[in-house]
Amino acid sequence: MQRLYLDADLAADAVIEAPTEAAHYLTHVLRMKAEAQVLVFNGRDGEWKATLKPEGKKRLNLQITEQTRVQPEASKLIYCFAPLKQGRLDYMVQKAVEMGAGVLQPVITQHTQVPKLGLDRIKSNATEAAEQCGNLSLPECREALRFDAFLEQWDTSVPLIFCDEGHESNNPLEQLQALPRGVYGIIIGPEGGFSESERQYLHNQPFVTSIPLGPRILRADTAAVAALTLVQAVLGDW
Repeated sequence: MQRLYLDADLAADAVIEAPTEAAHYLTHVLRMKAEAQVLVFNGRDGEWKATLKPEGKKRLNLQITEQTRVQPEASKLIYCFAPLKQGRLDYMVQKAVEMGAGVLQPVITQHTQVPKLGLDRIKSNATEAAEQCGNLSLPECREALRFDAFLEQWDTSVPLIFCDEGHESNNPLEQLQALPRGVYGIIIGPEGGFSESERQYLHNQPFVTSIPLGPRILRADTAAVAALTLVQAVLGDW
């Protein structure tokens, strides 16, 4: 069944006007007719069935009927990343949402090639990924922070997992298994990696645990998927 994100409160018998783009997609692209059903969610009230109630040629109302899933607890995984070029950033955001990131935190590092970031585009990609993959929660999309400001505001009670391409070993499991379950963050560097001074600064922080991602050099977007897989398997909800 088609899934749709709605920025509105959801409850039985509520009638909500579908956003213009969604209305066009449902009625003109998918050619769904009156009384057809879709699934809707808002990231707060769980998932609901909704019935299409067209009103004229352009307006589409959605009548909420019954809840199909209750809202789960929000993910505690904070995914921190250096922004990439547009297409690869889109991919990375989508995969992070699919794999359970609860917070998306861009970090501007010395080697970051994209100093200006379109937060609306990140939110759009996150919403699309949640719609397509059955997620009921949307990640919190935060404004970008410079590297030093990011570390200064970090809650030192929360472990930060640093994916270090210069790590002396190839096995991340020992370091990950020593960490407690709960809230934690992952930080991935940009194309070209962290600078040496940034690496040393991270190593010097007591709340930072560095891990390797194997013997091969990975692109930043590939490293993101590898890191999220490892951390979710050892510490997360897998």
